[in-house]
Amino acid sequence: MRIVSLIASATEIVCALGASDQLVGRSHECDYPPQIMHLPVCTEIKLNAKASSREINDQVLRIVSDGLSVYRVKPEMLQQLNPDMIITQTQCEVCAVSEKDVVAAVCQLIDRQPRIVSLKPDALADIWSDIRSVADALKISDRAEKLVSELQARMSVISKAASRLSEKPRVAYIEWVDPLMAGGNWMPELVGMAGGINLFGVAGKHSPWLKWEDVVAANPDIIFVAPCGYTIARTRQDMPLLMKKPEWKALSAVKNNCVYLADGNQYFNRPGPRVVESLEILAEVLHPHAFQFGHEGKGWERYDTN
Repeated sequence: MRIVSLIASATEIVCALGASDQLVGRSHECDYPPQIMHLPVCTEIKLNAKASSREINDQVLRIVSDGLSVYRVKPEMLQQLNPDMIITQTQCEVCAVSEKDVVAAVCQLIDRQPRIVSLKPDALADIWSDIRSVADALKISDRAEKLVSELQARMSVISKAASRLSEKPRVAYIEWVDPLMAGGNWMPELVGMAGGINLFGVAGKHSPWLKWEDVVAANPDIIFVAPCGYTIARTRQDMPLLMKKPEWKALSAVKNNCVYLADGNQYFNRPGPRVVESLEILAEVLHPHAFQFGHEGKGWERYDTN
């Protein structure tokens, strides 16, 4: 089987299922595990990723309003790689190459019509379903059941331990800083499993826009910032946008030095096997005395508010 994965989480799923040797191509965002980095890149971004968060958002809105994906498929590369299967997603055209763009590119192929597997991760349960869908397509369904069971077991241990803790901090999960957006989809579920109370966003629903006045009114115990597609270093650059708001210093999370930055690109925004590490990070942040998985400094850091 010759597989081209056009979404980072799908690449991780294929590798976690033990089928990395069947990957022949990847998207420009697929960067884990490291052994896939040599694979040819089959997509490119249409916007300026080095722009400010506000400018990136405006670019995305313009492109999507025209009915287009923010990423472009390279049909000539697909033709060269001649895949049997292409994996993409339909959940969000901002997160990966859209299914219609893949179909358009595939129509330009001459030699064969590869199977297109489209993933749709709206909630945590969908991540498990997507793992099974990929495995079914690869005819290795037994591996999916083993992998899903292992991942769920790890998460269950954390969730059960967190449920026994008396303290339940109220969490404002920020998925984009300018304009403000809260975490949706599987994020509220992870916050709850980590022993927190999620203030914004609904499980299984797309990430909602967020008014700063609502953040101020909620006065969260913890502010957790993990913008979609951003590293910790890139997220740090956006923090002055929050700090300059007049109510910032009055927030409980700020006064108690409970503002945290996390790698949204590698963890929280990738609906794949490392959703377990995302939960571990949240558990460490919310309950540092109860959980220590060693992610501090790599997956997350405390943002000094003093």
